[in-house]
Amino acid sequence: MTPSAPAPTLAFVESPVQLLNVLEWAHARGAGRLLGVVPRQPARGGGTDPGPAGEAGVAAPAAPQDLRIVVLPPTDPMSRGQLRRMAGLARDEGHEVRWQEARGGRFAPVKAFAALAREVRAAERVVIGDPFSRYVQLLLTLVRAEELVVVDDGTATMEFVAQTARGERLVRWHRVGGGGLPGRLRELAYAPVSATARRRFTPGPDGRRRVEVFSSMPVTAHSGMTVRLNDFAWTRARFGPPRLTKGTDLVGTSLVETGVVDPDRYLEAVRALTLEHGATRYFAHRRESPEKLRVLSEATGLEIVRPDLPLELIARRGPVGRTIVSFPSTVVHTLPYALIGTGVTVAVCDVDPSWLTPSASERARGFLAGVTDTARDVHRLPAQTASAAG
Repeated sequence: MTPSAPAPTLAFVESPVQLLNVLEWAHARGAGRLLGVVPRQPARGGGTDPGPAGEAGVAAPAAPQDLRIVVLPPTDPMSRGQLRRMAGLARDEGHEVRWQEARGGRFAPVKAFAALAREVRAAERVVIGDPFSRYVQLLLTLVRAEELVVVDDGTATMEFVAQTARGERLVRWHRVGGGGLPGRLRELAYAPVSATARRRFTPGPDGRRRVEVFSSMPVTAHSGMTVRLNDFAWTRARFGPPRLTKGTDLVGTSLVETGVVDPDRYLEAVRALTLEHGATRYFAHRRESPEKLRVLSEATGLEIVRPDLPLELIARRGPVGRTIVSFPSTVVHTLPYALIGTGVTVAVCDVDPSWLTPSASERARGFLAGVTDTARDVHRLPAQTASAAG
């Protein structure tokens, strides 16, 4: 297959985590997991690592040769840096990676759309990292493939499955309506694209249009949709097991940046968790602002770590604390899989309702609670931790 020839399988990713999960999907596909083999659930507290194919010592399968990964990078430097590192890992696995700028310039979206149109129309299977992405939804208007695969974009996958089950418009859980008349006009103009995307994500009654979700999240298939478990077999096969430190690591969140959690309340919560658990390091989310991280470091004494790869890979490579504490986020679902058999405890601290900003929607409140309530193989921190932080 020459670089210019259309690929049978085309994947679109916009974040490092999405690219990681495309690699996990390709690995699972090569291992036969998509033929109905059910991966073993991780044992609570650290059972035996089952390895890449369910048994320790089994060699990793060869990568599928019909996959082309198209990276549609965001503009922020942290995300771009992590994406470049992940693209390098994907190439090491034998996958073709195409870096396509679709943002950052007035005509960049139009140029990217024109450059990708032929490949999108020719693809037999399309793998999508972010079904909420407006740019990806626009590309879906060109899709003729009879098979769509959605890989995790974190906890947003839970909302995607729920919204498609209810036949609702695809809207991110933390999004708050606004923008006045211009915003409403943009929504109206975009409505046909959004409606087309919803139809693409609905399996056909005759079985000709197939939709699969490849996920670590607690989601249930509906209306002909297939859900396959992502148990991070590729990550476990390639990295670790990690060396464990005696301390506790905290995992940062972008809930402040998305306008859901009040900055002062978040600082108080991190300070309380640091004191109670003896935390020494804070793994920053790639979207956390430098100013916020500076304040956190000065107030708590925590070492701020800006990972150059998704946290699942960082933790698996190590060194990592024996306890990892997180607020409700993707990692409370993914790290228990990535760290099977290592002895690491993953703990989750609820977001107290008093921490939320006035603009946080009721939907955001319920969604955050659901992320925590459905987390498997994690330790729920005592309620007084949350109240002390508030």
